[in-house]
Amino acid sequence: MEENKYSKKAEELFLRGYNCSQAVFCAFADDLGIDFETALKLSSSFGGGMGRLREVCGTLSAIFMIAGLKYGYTSPDDYDAKTKHYELIQKLAAEFKNRHGSIICRELLGLKAGADSPIPEKRTEKYYTTRPCPKLAASAAEIISNYINSKKQ
Repeated sequence: MEENKYSKKAEELFLRGYNCSQAVFCAFADDLGIDFETALKLSSSFGGGMGRLREVCGTLSAIFMIAGLKYGYTSPDDYDAKTKHYELIQKLAAEFKNRHGSIICRELLGLKAGADSPIPEKRTEKYYTTRPCPKLAASAAEIISNYINSKKQ
């Protein structure tokens, strides 16, 4: 994977201790016009596959939040805009799944079915060597960055 400034920043933020969703979302905070603390709070619930429920990967949830802020719809009656946006979300999810084999946190981590303890694990050297999360954060940031760049062209 060719690293860009967003993927590098997302990986660095994860390695500093932020959760997976925070790492990706906050890598784009400046571009989205959101202060870092607000970005941290907004994305804090999505780490660990939504509060360690191990459902949709938090890095993908961050992609969706970024896509919503940049390209989301606002009218509840604009079905064309809703359709277009949901198509985008499905396209981004498909790219993530194509790269990583799943969009589900527990599958990406090789965990058994069901929610995990709500207590986050301590970030140790062992933790970082057994988790794909830093690379998933970098990959997710690259996916949404590439999409944003394609829209500019």
